[in-house]
Amino acid sequence: MTAAVSRTPPVRGTQTLVDQMGWVFKRPALSALEVTWRWLFGIPFLAVCWVQAKHILAVLPPDAAGLSNIDSQNPWVAVVQLADAWMRYEPHVTAVLRWLVPVAALVWVVVSGIGRNIVLKQLEPGVRLRPASMVALQAAWLALLSVTFWGWFRSLQWVASTHITPSGEADLIGYSIWAIFLSLGFFTLWALISWPAAVAPLLLVLEDSSPSQALLRSFRLGRTFTSKLMEINLVMGIVKLALIVLAMVFSAAPLPFSDQLGPEAMRVVWGGATIFYLVANDYFQVVRLKSFVEFWRTFRGQEGR
Repeated sequence: MTAAVSRTPPVRGTQTLVDQMGWVFKRPALSALEVTWRWLFGIPFLAVCWVQAKHILAVLPPDAAGLSNIDSQNPWVAVVQLADAWMRYEPHVTAVLRWLVPVAALVWVVVSGIGRNIVLKQLEPGVRLRPASMVALQAAWLALLSVTFWGWFRSLQWVASTHITPSGEADLIGYSIWAIFLSLGFFTLWALISWPAAVAPLLLVLEDSSPSQALLRSFRLGRTFTSKLMEINLVMGIVKLALIVLAMVFSAAPLPFSDQLGPEAMRVVWGGATIFYLVANDYFQVVRLKSFVEFWRTFRGQEGR
């Protein structure tokens, strides 16, 4: 007797992406929740950064740091002047970052853990609210992001030390090439390696597992499921780059008319472009979550439950 074998129909990671975009677009409350919890952290954080920046500038005014003497007509000289100004500001900035970074990280993992849990609850009403466990997973995600950012920052430090030196003429072309190459490279690397930390919160609530079990299961989803998650992550990375370019285009479009519009109108345009990028990015975050949920149903739904 031949045993019947059920096969999961092949599904490309991007085939249903447009459907998920439409599904999320018809439910603006989901995007509003994502925007709310992100801005609930982001607005106070930016306000604190603004206050601290004003305090640093009061202690060390731009004139004293040499910023008022920047040679805007000679970029090779200007970049060395900026480096010298940064050396003056670095101790003050470092003193603020020593307490601001850990406090901001702690607040972010708490706010994002609760916010992500609420959004998943709206996507899947049957799951339980588990904010404490979600906070732990968001801390793991932030740790992975911090390591990636540290690698990118150290790479740019190496490029700067080898291409911009006080003793010789700055190699701005070489620096720019390396900076673009490394930035895109680390951006792609993040898209390739961040999917386990991104899918772990779904496994936590959909399969009712512990944070450690969710992280371990995210590496054992099978080649097919994993490839879909990586594909969606890469596509979302490309979308994020496209949104950045689009926001830059919106910001630069009125520049030929800046004299007629005036500085206040240009600030409104730049602020509008920034808000557009942030809201669109939050919307696509929900689209990615919805895509992950649908692929979980396809490849692991019955087994997970």
